[in-house]
Amino acid sequence: MKIKEIRAVSVNIPRVQPKSKSRRPNWYNLAERALPINKYPEFPRVQRPMPGANTAAVVWVQVTAEDGTWGLGQCAFGELAAAVVDYHFAPLLEGRDCLAMEYLNDLMWRSTQRFGPGGVTAVAQSGIDLALWDLKGKLLGQPVYSLLGGPCRDKSLLYATSDDLDWAMELGFTAFKVSNPAHYDMGIAGLNMVEEKIAKARDVVGPKAELMFNPVMTFNVEFTLRLAERLKPYGLRWLEEPLVPGDLEGHIQLKRAMTGIPLATGEDHKGRHAFRELVENRAVDVVQPEIRWCGGLSETVKVYNIAEAAGVITIPHLGGGTPFGQHFSIAMPESPMAEYFINTDPGVPLEEVCPIPGMPMPKDGYVTPSDAPGFGMEIRKEWIQPWDHAEAARLRRKA
Repeated sequence: MKIKEIRAVSVNIPRVQPKSKSRRPNWYNLAERALPINKYPEFPRVQRPMPGANTAAVVWVQVTAEDGTWGLGQCAFGELAAAVVDYHFAPLLEGRDCLAMEYLNDLMWRSTQRFGPGGVTAVAQSGIDLALWDLKGKLLGQPVYSLLGGPCRDKSLLYATSDDLDWAMELGFTAFKVSNPAHYDMGIAGLNMVEEKIAKARDVVGPKAELMFNPVMTFNVEFTLRLAERLKPYGLRWLEEPLVPGDLEGHIQLKRAMTGIPLATGEDHKGRHAFRELVENRAVDVVQPEIRWCGGLSETVKVYNIAEAAGVITIPHLGGGTPFGQHFSIAMPESPMAEYFINTDPGVPLEEVCPIPGMPMPKDGYVTPSDAPGFGMEIRKEWIQPWDHAEAARLRRKA
């Protein structure tokens, strides 16, 4: 079956207002959360869109086969990724066998070597790869987890990423990750701020719950080591992504020097080669590829195989809150947990805020993926519109 068309698209899913009443605004738009660029005060730590050509927007990718069957994938970073999909990858892949997954992915990877196989090109490749998996499942009448070899567990254990810990506990989660308000250049004030937050979080969730902490690339080695000593009494399951992904030597140093707190990273690493370097240098305890950014499901499986052979577990970034991650997690023995990001108001049940029709929502801290063909998304054709490159350009000029 040949590929008829590949295109970046917008999916306009109708918004359904929750029936339940919010108890309070959720943490996501209120909490101070550091990112690398927040080193400079002109970029506030309360979340704001970054300047650029619609780079905060979600990008969907639609791959249509010659018989009219289509699959959908998802990636990120707006016009940057959409342009790579439409102007580079689509002309390369259209007309080829849609089931030749490894061949198609190898073509994409090799075609970007001159201008960069990581970064935005990996993100764009992710959207195409996920759409190909969805299409393959629909053509074969199988859920994607069956194409991966079948489930290895009945349901996937989830941990909640949220600063609304009381609400996450009420929803039935038993493992939790909290955000980071500090940047390394804050020095001892930042150390004090983080320790106070982790101490309060441990008091809320209790001594038996798993607790994680995510700096999102805002630390350096010196700050991380000082903080790790302070955080030992709180029994963290892991400390996540303290350094920028390119600092391999820093990760090696941290892994050797940190005792008592495992090191996790990978959300912003792109492609299996970056993860191979981490694993072969024993510089990580948990790898966390983002399926929608790192190259897609095909690349995530390669990362998993590299890590599994070395005894390192794989827990994809945001995996429990996407159809793509749910199918991966149920099929992979060395993926013991999945992340679910809660950014909706306390008091509103999760089933009332399902972001993608057809995607199962967590129940009592677990989730089981859809058994419908492909990823099981129930997205209607009339909701799908071509990506508007002209509108992205207009927004850039307006910015």
